[in-house]
Amino acid sequence: MLALHALVRAEAAAEAHAAGVEAADLEQSVWLRLLERRPGPEVPADPARWVRAAVRAEVRGARRRSRRERAYTVGGPPGDWAGSPERIAVGADERRVLRTAVGRLPGRCPRLLEAMLAPHDPTYREIAGELGMSQGSLGPMRSRCLGCLRRMLAAEVVAPELRGMER
Repeated sequence: MLALHALVRAEAAAEAHAAGVEAADLEQSVWLRLLERRPGPEVPADPARWVRAAVRAEVRGARRRSRRERAYTVGGPPGDWAGSPERIAVGADERRVLRTAVGRLPGRCPRLLEAMLAPHDPTYREIAGELGMSQGSLGPMRSRCLGCLRRMLAAEVVAPELRGMER
């Protein structure tokens, strides 16, 4: 079987693109097929023909599967769960936790960060006008407020308790 390695790799690489599969996946499928069908380590009389037949059989199977199988998607491309109910729930929970923490900040920080988190995405000029402060002081104040928020949220993250033999 070791003598067939280069042959299987070359045949799989040559046929993979037409089947719409990765060459490494096709090669692995071919090896599995060959190992399932050949009981011993002996090499067949015509290894090139034997490998070509196995590769082509796997390619036919891959084409059949690609025609029948469709990835389940909620809205976006496969793997993108942006519109899924899970992502919506997680996002709502994250926003609730953030807004609750912002509300506990001292001084003018809650008003400033609420204005910056507004859904209509206001400019610094609009925020400064709304809060009655100079536009130049928004950046430093925002930085102090975010630092305070960061420290507050870090203090809320509790280290896991030791259990069992760790003590």
